[in-house]
Amino acid sequence: MDLQRLCGLVFVSALILLVSEPSSVTAGDIVHDDDSAPKKPGCENNFVLVKVQTWVDGVEANEFVGVGARFGTTIESKEKKAQQTRLILSNPRDCCNKPKNKLAGDVIMVDRGHCKFTTKANIAQEANASAVLIVNNQKELYKMVCEPDETALDIHIPAVMLPQDAGATLEKMLMNNSLVSVQLYSPQRPVVDIAEVFLWLMAVGTILCASYWSAWSAREASIEQDKLLKDASDEIPSAKAPLGASVVDISTTSAVLFVIIASCFLVILYKLMSGWFVELLVVLFCIGGVEGLQTCLVALLSRWFKRTGESYIKVPILGAVSYLTLAVSPFCIAFAVLWAVFRNISFAWIGQDILGIALIITVLQIVRIPNLKVGTVLLSCAFLYDIFWVFVSKKLFHESVMIVVARGDRSGEDGIPMLLKIPRMFDPWGGFSIIGFGDILLPGLLVAFSLRYDWLANKALRAGYFLWAMMAYGLGLLITYVALNLMDGHGQPALLYIVPFTLGTFLTLGKKRGDLQILWCRGEPERPCSHIELEQSQELDETKKSKTACSCMIFVVLAFYNH
Repeated sequence: MDLQRLCGLVFVSALILLVSEPSSVTAGDIVHDDDSAPKKPGCENNFVLVKVQTWVDGVEANEFVGVGARFGTTIESKEKKAQQTRLILSNPRDCCNKPKNKLAGDVIMVDRGHCKFTTKANIAQEANASAVLIVNNQKELYKMVCEPDETALDIHIPAVMLPQDAGATLEKMLMNNSLVSVQLYSPQRPVVDIAEVFLWLMAVGTILCASYWSAWSAREASIEQDKLLKDASDEIPSAKAPLGASVVDISTTSAVLFVIIASCFLVILYKLMSGWFVELLVVLFCIGGVEGLQTCLVALLSRWFKRTGESYIKVPILGAVSYLTLAVSPFCIAFAVLWAVFRNISFAWIGQDILGIALIITVLQIVRIPNLKVGTVLLSCAFLYDIFWVFVSKKLFHESVMIVVARGDRSGEDGIPMLLKIPRMFDPWGGFSIIGFGDILLPGLLVAFSLRYDWLANKALRAGYFLWAMMAYGLGLLITYVALNLMDGHGQPALLYIVPFTLGTFLTLGKKRGDLQILWCRGEPERPCSHIELEQSQELDETKKSKTACSCMIFVVLAFYNH
């Protein structure tokens, strides 16, 4: 792999590290929070999503998603027990005064505005309505609470907020002089969905595969170097070591710059998020996915087609390319193009995950941390970055920037493509469980480093660091999903939990075993034949400069796809 191709892949992968928190995305996520009013008697309901199933003249029609209010009676959780009731429009529309039309246990639909939510519910209740649907003046859902000064509330009908587009559709149904009926119910979500289990296995499995590939490559390079040194010791006073031009080592400076560059790109994504911008990200993702899938397939197939993999042909612009690469490339390109064209169909997530996993494995093979010092700086910066853009950014932007970008709330699309995702299979609300690439890539750099060190130091599995680093990552990700469920599905910064587990485990074991100094500074055990000087002079300097350029580009990378 030449330098130009390497930098191209690294740049595309940078677009992969920006979105990071595992989250649960459903069709009815509540965007606006309004928890300033404390719970009080008569106003202490938990906020729940509500399904509003409709029938037009007895024929089943659209289903909408709303959010139940803090006040009113709780909504039936089982569909078979929910009543089917006639829906009518309020007159006046805002329901701030007594309705002129007579109600007989009907569900009344009113517009938001001009008076309190509780006022609308009280008036609807006095008019003999069985429930009130309040249509928001925006496309998002909004949490309906009580005013701080309200007391002695006695609302015993359910109140549900609907988004603006749902209200417009229901109004059209009613304006056609049709008989419209609705059924309100709020099914409970499962405590754990199998999608989260599969997503956990995908993340852990991806790091496992990438770590073994990286360690195998490092060991092969080490064996080759030792062989050259041994052959040269009797003939030549010095020898040249393999340069490993296809590997980029991250520096401490690059790790620090990550926070600044990643933050800038995240804000750009947040500000420019739109349909055309998501299309651009799809193109960039496809480029990276093609490169990653091609690299993985060539590495795998070259085991069986060694001669084809080692035979090269010159291609304009691309330079020397193996015949095996030429044979695999059309398939990879076709796969990415088909995914891009049909990415909105129900099972397109499979193609997205295949491309994403291939890209992550390839990046973890190419990008490496040279020692524990760089890994500590990188993960510590990512830890602070994650917390700031998921939690602290709410105070500056009035919403979590990271979560808005991950879900693609402003794009009109189903989120950005730099995520692994699996549909929630047993969740009545549907949606996807997702994890950002950065939540796999960044900890994966440390885990891959641990296995490379173990192999070079000839450490057994239990006596080494990889097994414990891998277990720490899996446990940290598991705790993330526990927190996600405890927080009622609100997006959580995975690195908040993963970094302390993985980095803490590594540092503690290194200190206890007396290896911390070597891990911190050298990152590899002492090499044999230390009396032989390796001449890398000008060639090494040029490679070092090239790697520095790529390292900077990585964090233009790590910026666009932070976890």
